[in-house]
Amino acid sequence: MEVWAIANQKGGVGKTTSAVSLAGVLSQQGKSVLLIDLDPHGSMSAYFKLDPDTQEPSVYHLFQTPALAIDDVMIETNIENTKLIPASTAIATLDRQLGTQEGKGLVIKKGLDACAAQFDYCLIDCPPLLGILMVNALAAASKLLVPVQTEFLAIKGLERMLHTLNMILRARKDPLDYLIVPTMFDRRTRAAIESLRQLRESYGEHIWEGVIPVDTKFREASRRGLPITHLAASSRGAKSYYALLNKLTLPGNVTSITAMGR
Repeated sequence: MEVWAIANQKGGVGKTTSAVSLAGVLSQQGKSVLLIDLDPHGSMSAYFKLDPDTQEPSVYHLFQTPALAIDDVMIETNIENTKLIPASTAIATLDRQLGTQEGKGLVIKKGLDACAAQFDYCLIDCPPLLGILMVNALAAASKLLVPVQTEFLAIKGLERMLHTLNMILRARKDPLDYLIVPTMFDRRTRAAIESLRQLRESYGEHIWEGVIPVDTKFREASRRGLPITHLAASSRGAKSYYALLNKLTLPGNVTSITAMGR
């Protein structure tokens, strides 16, 4: 099973949209997918019309009950071949609750190892903060996607994200493949064009050559609780995620980061 973490310490950059859209493409290709919502805001869970304030079961129970099987907290989605482990707002308290508990950073990895034969892919929507949830996601991941909105403040957030990643990887024995994904690109604005140019100059081989464009179909897909690929497969937004998946699944197309830097 391939495990992809989608992370950025700045919110509103397209993490949830990217996770759901890629799941949509994979499901159309006949792949089995597990989605995990590790963000206390529960954006992915809300995408599927769930309420993180009241949701049970949720990923919170995996941390509270070590003997619990990951199958016990999965629920069906309206995407074929795709299941979800929803978030609960209670996961925001895990850093305080778990303290120095041994093995707390490997809860998700151990759970996924136990169900690896059930799925082809697992996509993890990460929280925007460094903590036990982010550590769990990166410990389990074989690839990291970093969506970055094409505007100046988001680029500053990317710098903080890569600094955080560097710290976490000091405890990881192997490098992590990662790809920066420019999102919300509006080719009509000078600010977006300049931001994209700056990203390409600064991050070179680590940035995807494509972009995720601004597309009103994303909003409609979210309202319907469907991936854009299922709602409007010929839209610009959907086509961009087809292209991104092609990049991610071709061997050698994503470069690695180690604790020594980019």
